[in-house]
Amino acid sequence: MNNLSKGFGLIEIMVAMTLGLVITLALIQILTSAKSTYISQNASASMQEDARFVLSKMIQEIRMVGMFGCLATVKDSSTTGDFIAAQRTPIHWDSSAQKLTLMTADVGIGGGTPSWVVHSDCASFATGYSGLNAPGLMKGELAFPIRKVEYTYRSRSHEVLLGPLVLINNVSAFDVLFGVAATASDTVVSRYTADPEDPALIRSIRLSMTLSDPANRVKSQTFNVVAALRNRLG
Repeated sequence: MNNLSKGFGLIEIMVAMTLGLVITLALIQILTSAKSTYISQNASASMQEDARFVLSKMIQEIRMVGMFGCLATVKDSSTTGDFIAAQRTPIHWDSSAQKLTLMTADVGIGGGTPSWVVHSDCASFATGYSGLNAPGLMKGELAFPIRKVEYTYRSRSHEVLLGPLVLINNVSAFDVLFGVAATASDTVVSRYTADPEDPALIRSIRLSMTLSDPANRVKSQTFNVVAALRNRLG
């Protein structure tokens, strides 16, 4: 046998293969972990974006609840006489049906016919009409569109609806609490309750919404916001 022949022995080859396998498994583990982190972070970011969109929309409408024009007293000239009821109870949470109803100033554009329209000269008169039957504006009058908005939580299907349309899915919990003042003249919230006795005492609303990931890529997240009403109710 030639003692000068060179090459790798069986043991050396096995050691090299073992090291290569260990390095390959380590790289696969790193890539898998990085991919899992990316997927969970992306799912969490998507969940946060969905919650931000829905809650921001609701906050915008809640802040304009009770805004029926520039005068405190509005004459009801609606077709069915329902505008006065909207004035008396401009915000309501039905805990059994899990439905939040808002009578809010129409801040959007191109949202269709409003539920009511208030015509006022902001000095001596204000009249509320049904949206489809509002007359043309006279000289010196301003129009204030008012919309009835309903948000409904369906616990069985885990979704929140805006009217008949699904606004967001994968909602595992949705709660509404009202911040109420001690008296009608107070501006400070004294307590939170799910069933306020007098709508005129409501000063803010606390919304709580929990979203879950059906693919279990990330844990459920709960989002809480408080929206103060800009307009005095009553």
